[in-house]
Amino acid sequence: MLIRWLLAAVHLLGYGFALAAIIGRTRGLRRLTGPADLPRVFLADNVWGITAVVLIVTGLMRVFGGFEKGAGYYLHEPLFHIKMTALVLILILEVAPMVSLIRWRIAIRNGDAPDLSRAGRFARIGHWQSILLVVMVFAASGMARGIGAATS
Repeated sequence: MLIRWLLAAVHLLGYGFALAAIIGRTRGLRRLTGPADLPRVFLADNVWGITAVVLIVTGLMRVFGGFEKGAGYYLHEPLFHIKMTALVLILILEVAPMVSLIRWRIAIRNGDAPDLSRAGRFARIGHWQSILLVVMVFAASGMARGIGAATS
């Protein structure tokens, strides 16, 4: 019982930290005027990456680890499918910013000036990721209250 509670709490906290990190990175990217502004973006990106891992690991543990209702329950819940679709979209949207931010970090480490021309595009991606993360929270809270529950 204690582990179920802790997993749920960490999972829920992960959403808050993830949203804050995405918004922080998005703001940093919008305000980016040059390489001197990158540390703030990199910090928010690090937090976003860590929270994404926490959300995925705790989510997998809750679905497949025998700590919650189990895969049989979740895989038949329509809201779970909405939640997972939003997650997949977030991860697909993350590919381009992730690759570029890695390249920017390497350029900075090598003393080169990174190409920051796509920062605005990545900020727009962050906006959509924030919306999708909120969709995930609504789907999760709906599931917790039996909304849209599959009938047996």
